Amino acid sequence: MQLSEQEIIRREKLNKLTEMGINAFPADEYTITDTTESIKQDFSESKQVKIAGRLMSRRIQGKASFAELQDSKGKIQVYFNRDEICPGEDKELYNEVYKHLLDIGDIIGIEGELFTTQVGEMTVLVKNFTLLTKALRPLPQAKTDENGVVHDGFTDPELRYRQRYVDLTVNPQVKEIFVKRTKLFNAMRTFFNDAGYFEVETPILQSIPGGAAAKPFITHHNALDIPLYLRIANELYLKRLIVGGFDGVYEFSKNFRNEGMDRTHNPEFTAMEIYVAYKDYNWMMDFTEKLLEFCATQVNGNAESTFGEHTINWKAPYPRVSMTEAILKYTGFDITGKTEKELYDFAKSIGIEVNETMGKGKLIDEIFGEKCEGNFIQPTFITDYPIEMSPLTKKHRSKEGLTERFELMVCGKEIANAYSELNDPIDQRERFEAQMTLSERGDDEAMFIDQDFLRALEYGMPPTSGLGIGMDRLIMFLTNNASIQEVLFFPQMRPEKAVPQIELGEDEKVILEILNSQEEAMSLAEVKERSQLSGKKWDKASKTLTKNNIVKVEKIDENLLMKLV
Repeated sequence: MQLSEQEIIRREKLNKLTEMGINAFPADEYTITDTTESIKQDFSESKQVKIAGRLMSRRIQGKASFAELQDSKGKIQVYFNRDEICPGEDKELYNEVYKHLLDIGDIIGIEGELFTTQVGEMTVLVKNFTLLTKALRPLPQAKTDENGVVHDGFTDPELRYRQRYVDLTVNPQVKEIFVKRTKLFNAMRTFFNDAGYFEVETPILQSIPGGAAAKPFITHHNALDIPLYLRIANELYLKRLIVGGFDGVYEFSKNFRNEGMDRTHNPEFTAMEIYVAYKDYNWMMDFTEKLLEFCATQVNGNAESTFGEHTINWKAPYPRVSMTEAILKYTGFDITGKTEKELYDFAKSIGIEVNETMGKGKLIDEIFGEKCEGNFIQPTFITDYPIEMSPLTKKHRSKEGLTERFELMVCGKEIANAYSELNDPIDQRERFEAQMTLSERGDDEAMFIDQDFLRALEYGMPPTSGLGIGMDRLIMFLTNNASIQEVLFFPQMRPEKAVPQIELGEDEKVILEILNSQEEAMSLAEVKERSQLSGKKWDKASKTLTKNNIVKVEKIDENLLMKLV
């Protein structure tokens, strides 16, 4: 392992600490009595405190030093004075350990007393400190110029998502997103529990991927020698529990779908599904809007949230628009009674990409998604979906060809999906068989036939309504984040490229800075001219970068282009 200069220096300091008999990674419990938050809330002069946290900055001025300590609750100023820490003749703890062997990022424990500086800042006067963990890598250090502009901040999304531990340390505002995420889950649990519903767990490894139309992840069980699928939805298992006699069950489930990744999709995501016996989708709409108003208020303190340029009002009630009405309004096309060919031809005529594997349900879904979704900004229930789009939903009680289903749209995105659940086992079998026909035509998202679920329905499932909510997407709307990666601690990422372990000189850095300023490849001649390097320096620096696969040069037509690998 090749180390940077800073990493080498920190390891040398670690060795010196060890030689001095100081364990940089002690196992002993360090009992704290206060946090930065509790100190500020209950501040009193000369109060004795004991806190622990990470050293984030310091200003050493001879025998005294102001520093900043950060714990899980925030930051506070601490004051190191050599004679307070070392009242006797031996000043080594301050002169050597604090001044020369500690670094920004080290985790320390502090015992001291509170005082207020001349400028009125609450501060801890350090009486004693203990090294609890030596940081062997330097933290990114942002700098603020005289105009208040921050430079060298840890802002690159690729690095932030890969190294969330660093992101949380140097960008403490990020933590608030995840605090609100937990508040959302707690609020939803409270709402369901107060209503008398029961939280359960269902299998993640399943013999049949059911409950949704999606492409699954496939794995293999060695002992049983059978394929297994990572859960795409927990719907069919929760309905089995309704068959078994529960009146209401819910689960926060990790689901997995082997599909594309973008700003609103991660292959692993969290959904909440709830099923309540003796209810229908009309009751569930009332329940959903009350639930979301409650959750928004618990998370943000009121029933509004900001998302981009929009202010979302989560207060009930929400408008209700049928899918047929929505498509008619935004395309002028009435899907009622249309054949698959008519839908296919219309979709193609308005520029929607379609193919022969798509049945009526998928064609209607594409038309709605392309032409209608984006128009619904405030929470709106889209209701009464065509039967071809809803293989697990009851037929509408009064509208031929439709089902009792709704989706909740917010800012052009679906965040909830709900049905009057299909509990007729004969009808359900026919719907599954229709899905198998789509599978044979090449639709890799079509549902399997779940024979055990059909058997459960044959024992009798009471009239039931179910609701599913995408928790990741909901918290995006409640915290004003357009990217799902911002609301997941550890989003899925492409494999990390190996960083060449070489020491780059100033000439190589000049070339990299030029290339980093552009998104596309640049003319080799332009890079050379902008670098202002002599011919000899240019040859050496560019050869070092290409040899170590940091940049590459390629010929397109008659032009030589240089770009980052």
